[in-house]
Amino acid sequence: MLLVPVPWARRVWALPFLSVLAPSERYATQRGKHHKKITDWAQQMLLLVRRWWPEREIVAVADSAYASLRLLASCRRFLPKPVTFVTRLRLDAALYDPAPPRRAGQLGRPRLKGERLPNLSVVAEDPSTVWAPVTVDNWYGSGERSVEMASGTALWYSTGLLPDVPIRWVLVCDPQGAFATQALLCTDLGADPEQILGWFVMRWQMETTFQEARRHLGIETQRQWSELAIRRTTPAQLGVFSLVTLFAHQRMMQSMGAVRRAAWYLKTHPTFSDALALVRKELWAHATFRRSLADTDTVKVPRGFVEHLTKTLCYAA
Repeated sequence: MLLVPVPWARRVWALPFLSVLAPSERYATQRGKHHKKITDWAQQMLLLVRRWWPEREIVAVADSAYASLRLLASCRRFLPKPVTFVTRLRLDAALYDPAPPRRAGQLGRPRLKGERLPNLSVVAEDPSTVWAPVTVDNWYGSGERSVEMASGTALWYSTGLLPDVPIRWVLVCDPQGAFATQALLCTDLGADPEQILGWFVMRWQMETTFQEARRHLGIETQRQWSELAIRRTTPAQLGVFSLVTLFAHQRMMQSMGAVRRAAWYLKTHPTFSDALALVRKELWAHATFRRSLADTDTVKVPRGFVEHLTKTLCYAA
């Protein structure tokens, strides 16, 4: 999904543009096939996106399931222009100083890492850790939130898992104690810690897209028995979410009408339901209500009644 600010919605929306079917390990075992992990699927998808846009700066944001050394290394090392990756990091991850420079005449294999650094859980409890106050504009859809951050760079290395990956780690602490201290990582060592946190918080909009797609587009409610139908339906429905947003954006940027409100919910800006209703209205108005047939049983009704009926149908469909 592309995380993009939508001006008329006054927030970031996650717009799907690429989907793959990732069968479970049990599915592969039952059929005697090799199981492909979701991190391998993600690596393949990011390589494809990088091929589509070879010069564009790409920042991939994912949850802790994608905190894989192999995946991070493929995004950082094996591409002409690296893909920046942001995800969660375990507080007990093995972090090290970079390997010291090799001395002239030194024998043996080059060192892969430097000295072991304290776990981030220890850093979080250390009284000498310097915390910087930061205000996040949109904290998981709940408005502004004040948190404290500490950051540094390290080499993430795990014995037997090559290669190692240099990262910038970011500790996030809540002064009010509403959530436990958590850690993030970014493969761009020069990235600003506040920007890293902002990128990661934006990822929550993906969950909103899934919720809206279930509610309004019927995703995960289809019942197909054909393998091709299973592979095609969900990506098509996710694609409809992005198409509806783009169609509504063209109209919303010209003139944004009043936002429909419910008695129990105060809504100040349009949501996906408003965008979907707008697209329906445009399609129906051109295809149904604006046709002039030669032989027709015409019944004249007030314009206000027709507009009210159209809006009702757009939201009820």
